[in-house]
Amino acid sequence: MAITKDMTIGQLVMNHPKTPAILMNFGMMCVGCPSAQGETIEEAAMVHGMDIEKLLEELNKNA
Repeated sequence: MAITKDMTIGQLVMNHPKTPAILMNFGMMCVGCPSAQGETIEEAAMVHGMDIEKLLEELNKNA
C-alpha cells in the first residue's frame, strides 16, 4: 500500500512500523504526540517546513 500525503500520521505509524524513525530523521520529533496522530502527512510536513515530495519518496522507499 503506497503512502500518500493524505494519510494521517496515526495511520502511517500503525500500518508502517518503520516510519517513525524516518519521520524523526526528517526532523519531525512529535510523531508520538496525540495531536500529531490526526494530522495528515502533508499537514505535518507543512508545519515542520519539510519538502513533502522528498518525505513521501523516502517513506515509500523505506517503509
